Amino acid sequence: MRIALFTETFLPKVDGIVTRLCQTVDHLQRQGHTVLVVAPEGGMREYCGAQVYGVQGFPLPLYPELKLALPRPAIGDTLGQFRPDLVHVLNPAVLGLAGIYYAKVLGVPLVASYHTHLPQYLQHYGLGMLEGLLWELLKAGHNQARLNLCTSTAMVQELTAHGIQRVQLWQRGVDTEHFQPHLRTQQMREFLSQGHPDAPILLYVGRLSAEKQIEQIRPVLEGIPGARLALVGDGPHRAALEKYFEDSPVHFVGYQTGAKLACAFASADAFVFPSRTETLGLVLLEAMAAGCPVVAARSGGIPDIVTDGVNGYLFDPLDPQGAVAATQRLLASPADRELLRENARREAERWGWGAATAQLVDYYRGILQLGMPAVA
Repeated sequence: MRIALFTETFLPKVDGIVTRLCQTVDHLQRQGHTVLVVAPEGGMREYCGAQVYGVQGFPLPLYPELKLALPRPAIGDTLGQFRPDLVHVLNPAVLGLAGIYYAKVLGVPLVASYHTHLPQYLQHYGLGMLEGLLWELLKAGHNQARLNLCTSTAMVQELTAHGIQRVQLWQRGVDTEHFQPHLRTQQMREFLSQGHPDAPILLYVGRLSAEKQIEQIRPVLEGIPGARLALVGDGPHRAALEKYFEDSPVHFVGYQTGAKLACAFASADAFVFPSRTETLGLVLLEAMAAGCPVVAARSGGIPDIVTDGVNGYLFDPLDPQGAVAATQRLLASPADRELLRENARREAERWGWGAATAQLVDYYRGILQLGMPAVA
């Protein structure tokens, strides 16, 4: 198959969407398919054998790390030369509109997938009054697709409830070869804790942005005697967080990738994740693959991954002491924590990227075999 993937974000940006997209492109190419990635310009022309077509954009005012790339006619020329069998648009918003349009022009099926719970984000940026309008816009875009994919059962249910049609589950995936428990080191504990390796080390990995509600980790930190917190990642909320956590034992680590990131996961004592806006929470699976016990909000797609008391702990996001109690419980018993580590790793091993991509290919083939026309 020849597959054109449209995405609003790609390398060098690092987040869960980019991770899934990169793994998907890699596995599709390895399976003999031919992929074109249309994305905001990032300096890349090729990834794992796939052509990358970069579209110039400008930084978003509220989120400078993200580039807003506007559709342009040259995209049509590139697609005409590529001759896709289908178009798959991830998070259709701005650049993705070009994918929707050209699927119709070229007469090929359109697949869309939902990865960022934008309606939930609005309230964190003072735009909650626009939620209804945003759902209508999302519905208008997604309902032009022959198939809409979500990465958790909670999102399948929510999109369906808001009138989005033809919704299916795209199963989760994680690189269990890269993230492993044996990568735990004393040196990394020294680094994360800023010289206090024997202290309880709490870890957060992800964007430093308002919708992640990272401030809610502070009561957890204060409720664990001697605990240290490492925040791995960066984003538009960093300056506000540095001020909020001033005089607290918090290490703003910045971005970590590759072996360092895997080692950080494996070396922490608890991964604390208060976000309520996750469509899945890929970073939780990475923590679990590394054997790091997780404490996470019972919200969005997270309960698809974390089974409370079995491979991690969930807390009620409306309970101000929920995360504190769950983390205290996690750290109270070394024996129970070790069992959680083992169960977390076992759960992660069920979800390789190869299987997730094989499922996606089956979806693609099903659409093509039905001979579905272009979008209406």
